[in-house]
Amino acid sequence: MTTAHPAVGRADGLLGLGRYEEAAALLGGHLAEYPDDARAWLLLGRARHALQRHREALDACDEALGADPQYVDALILRGTVLRHVDGRFEEAEEALRAAVRLAPHHWYPYARLADLVFRARLVRRGQARGGQLEARDLTELAAEPAALAREALRLGPEEVYAHEVAQLIARLSGDAAAADALDRAILRLDPQHPEALARRTRKVASAAGVRAAEAAALYADALAVTPGSAALRQGLDHASYRLLRGTRWLALLCVALAGAGVGLFSSDTSRALPLSPGQRLWDLVPMAVIWGVGALLRYRRLRAGVRINLVSLVRRRLWPRIVLGQAAWAMVCALLLTQVPWTERTVPEFLFWAGLLPTFVTLWFDRKTG
Repeated sequence: MTTAHPAVGRADGLLGLGRYEEAAALLGGHLAEYPDDARAWLLLGRARHALQRHREALDACDEALGADPQYVDALILRGTVLRHVDGRFEEAEEALRAAVRLAPHHWYPYARLADLVFRARLVRRGQARGGQLEARDLTELAAEPAALAREALRLGPEEVYAHEVAQLIARLSGDAAAADALDRAILRLDPQHPEALARRTRKVASAAGVRAAEAAALYADALAVTPGSAALRQGLDHASYRLLRGTRWLALLCVALAGAGVGLFSSDTSRALPLSPGQRLWDLVPMAVIWGVGALLRYRRLRAGVRINLVSLVRRRLWPRIVLGQAAWAMVCALLLTQVPWTERTVPEFLFWAGLLPTFVTLWFDRKTG
């Protein structure tokens, strides 16, 4: 079934380096001279599959099985490739079940079969139900795939892929506790696993009572481990947006204090206006404290990665700029309220509501936008 020809060894090394075109070309030349080399056909199938040339990969699998009908690796690859060739799930399942029968003590065929069976049944049931699946459907469909995944875990307890398949089945079938435990197991085996790390970070960051700064720090720490994760980047953006939204509340509090300073909330309409210069200067003190403690000090305590992402988010996205614009507008109104020596309350009342309303108009809508 195997050969020690140097060309096959070099092609295997090229596949490991991701140089699939070179490997396919090398194997093509080798197979022209040795057409019965089953391992060479298998490696050619893997190269073509990686290049998304699935029909050609299927042809290579068939050639490998023609040379050795009991070649387990070729059966596994055939079952994998057939999923991508017109959705031939039945043939793919048949190939993987044959691999399980030939290698009953090897974890990988069980994991591949569990993955395929679960996905295929989801597709079939979804098509039959018009795309609508209920919780009991998922539980029912997960029974056999979950058993296959457990067998894969028993035979390969340290294999990440076996845990990935089991986690997928548990998560989609609604078994949150099992899915969470499997994510922890995956991260024990591979601390840099991007999907598991993203799921765990999202779970912790979205827990009740976790503040925006804490969530942002969690996502920044996770991104330091897997910087290419789009899910973690999205989570950091959302947490950063929550931080930016907090600046509006600081600005609105300043508007409220400014309104109180000119007596807008007082029933005593005879309060003396304009305010004295000393009073106007004193009104700046609580505003400075609010921004110093609520924004500047908080910003300085953020991780460097979070601070960088805040700047980047404002440059990349529209709503963060709107939020900062609303905060700036509210502060302009607050300063006009307190620093201009108004002689009557008509204009201050207008400025007070002008500072509040633009923010409150979008306050709830933009929660889904950031």
